[in-house]
Amino acid sequence: MSDGEERVAVDPDVAEAVGADLELLSEVPPLPEDRFADRELSWLAFNQRVLELAEDPELPILERVRFLAIFASNLDEFFMVRVAGLKRRIATGLAVTAASGLSPRQVLDAIAERAHELMDRHARVFADQVQPALAAEGITLVRWDELGSSEQDRLHKYFRKQIFPVLTPLAVDPAHPFPYISGLSLNLAVGVMNPSTGKEHFARVKVPPLLPRFIAVDARGRPSAPSTQTAAPELGPTSFVPIEDVIAQHLDHLFPGMEVLDHHTFRVTRNEDLEVEEDDAENLLKAMEKELLRRRFGPPVRLELAQGTHSHFRDLLIRELGVHPAEVYELPAPLDLTGLNVIADLDRPDLHYPPFVPTTHRHLAEVESAQPTDIFAAMRERDVLLHHPYDSFSTSVQTFLAQAAADPHVLAIKQTLYRTSGDSPIVDALIDAAEAGKQVLALVEIKARFDEQANITWARKLEQAGVHVVYGIVGLKTHCKLSLVVRHEQDGLRRYCHVGTGNYNPKTARLYTDHGLLTSDPDVGQDLTRLFNQLSGYAPKSKFGRLLVAPRSLRSGLVDHIENEIAAAREGRPAWIRMKVNAIVDEESIDALYRASQAGVSVDLVVRGICALRAGVPGLSENIRVRSILGRFLEHSRIYAFANALPGSEESGPAIYIGSADLMHRNLDRRVEALVRLTDPEHLSELVDLIDASMDPATASWHLEPDGSWHRPTTTPDGEPLEDLQENLISRQRRRLASHR
Repeated sequence: MSDGEERVAVDPDVAEAVGADLELLSEVPPLPEDRFADRELSWLAFNQRVLELAEDPELPILERVRFLAIFASNLDEFFMVRVAGLKRRIATGLAVTAASGLSPRQVLDAIAERAHELMDRHARVFADQVQPALAAEGITLVRWDELGSSEQDRLHKYFRKQIFPVLTPLAVDPAHPFPYISGLSLNLAVGVMNPSTGKEHFARVKVPPLLPRFIAVDARGRPSAPSTQTAAPELGPTSFVPIEDVIAQHLDHLFPGMEVLDHHTFRVTRNEDLEVEEDDAENLLKAMEKELLRRRFGPPVRLELAQGTHSHFRDLLIRELGVHPAEVYELPAPLDLTGLNVIADLDRPDLHYPPFVPTTHRHLAEVESAQPTDIFAAMRERDVLLHHPYDSFSTSVQTFLAQAAADPHVLAIKQTLYRTSGDSPIVDALIDAAEAGKQVLALVEIKARFDEQANITWARKLEQAGVHVVYGIVGLKTHCKLSLVVRHEQDGLRRYCHVGTGNYNPKTARLYTDHGLLTSDPDVGQDLTRLFNQLSGYAPKSKFGRLLVAPRSLRSGLVDHIENEIAAAREGRPAWIRMKVNAIVDEESIDALYRASQAGVSVDLVVRGICALRAGVPGLSENIRVRSILGRFLEHSRIYAFANALPGSEESGPAIYIGSADLMHRNLDRRVEALVRLTDPEHLSELVDLIDASMDPATASWHLEPDGSWHRPTTTPDGEPLEDLQENLISRQRRRLASHR
């Protein structure tokens, strides 16, 4: 028995029911071995869906440009983390056969084949579809030879003043070993010859990452900052020149006395995943800083070359970098289309999504008090379910923490920080509170991938202000999104809480769809108090009422709910499961959903990214439907909804949770996660309606097919145009705002 378990006498009726269930289970066919899709290939399928948005002619052209940049950035991270991790496990002999049944080498080979296809398609979409559409709007990406003489003259001056002083040519010869090539840097491989000796040499020129990726040139040929560009008709087309083209035309400035023979662009992706062995939390900060330094020198996992690169350059780079030929990707120039964000940021409202400004949640705007925006008064009146970005983050969560920091009746604030913005008002509020003498605890997760350095900086800034900063539990990332405010009131202490699905980041809160619960419910306050005590001190056996907490009870709690729906279906009672997640990979959870499908439970899943579950397979998952929605906002909220509350629960009707966890091993086993159960009937209906709308045949989405492919219908079954879920939610928010004016 595990710690905390007790032996209990088994009721004969319960034993009989269990026996009946076991008998029914014995009649269910065993689950097939090939029931799991491969998670890495499923992720590539997700990024293909992003690419399909860039291919969609119905979207504004600058938004299509943005999706091209997102696709490229996503793929960079995939190689830096997932491919790099797989290669490392293979090299160390630690790799095991995936749940999909593929060997590590088979997965790596399948990734390479699929990634080559997608990267080629990505380049073609840009060249064949997006560039012509941009040109039709007066926005052109031109090469050096396409510029007029006056434009070239001005770029000569721009090079001398703005680019040349920053460049560092690196030769390769017996006195100069092959240089270190930093990850994701864009480079020029240059061949030069000494005229006096006739000997040829190789050199590398790094494109400075802090300079504009594409240099904007207005109608008069004047180089200018991309962020200030417009395409005013009286000025004519706005042209962008890749910075590597400008550098390439001036290589003679870098190698005076040498003859420049040839040049080609290339780019390297390295292993940038972090490996930190945690002995104790005290050493974690130093260990992380050391590991961040090591990250810069991770082994290469991908080499991108411009098409037409000479074979001797290719062979030299493969040899010196130690990459396998299958890891070489030859693509049309320009490489590194993550830089397209420069163009996507153009101030052309006619080429973007219509402007959208989040509004204050109606229950926060309706509070009748001396201060209409008094968050505490609103939370005493009712629980508030937020849906960002439609409900403003700044007038809800941000205001909640700002008021807590300024309120003299607030005694303590406890807060988790996983990712936040560079100029975080959340951090500022915590500092203000500490300086005002309040007890402030900040749990900073410094292992948040690619935000490690920023979080180290915030941790030190908070500590200097007198905030109690902790780094969570050794061996676990703290990913839960929690705020707890303790306030002294006339009838004693009251706890005000926020439990969310997204980070405390005002910038991403305008781009990601997330849910959050603002509540002063004593049960939630008690749960958060216990959880924060567990995170900052020693409380491993804490029990929770309205929370499911990983890694201890979240998976088992959700599986219990799934089994409860199976029991309801067998008894002839209504039974359904609805979930909205970013990813579903956990085999135990997937198997439970398969069993639910076999028992006749209707299962609807909205999955943005990875889905290792196979949907609609006869005899296995014919009652499971999976949809994926991508669009203007990144779908990020997690919702777990079940038709029936668990037996013995004080609640009746649906059981619905929101929180920070996806159905992935890392969330359920290696992170501290929290889901909170909602109780307000209005909130329950709202979330069920949201998932139902997501699954509606009239809603634009991708459908997961039984063979593992994703299909994107273009019309309803009746031939009608599909509706955009996010645009519908924006319209609903505007109608609500208009009705309250």
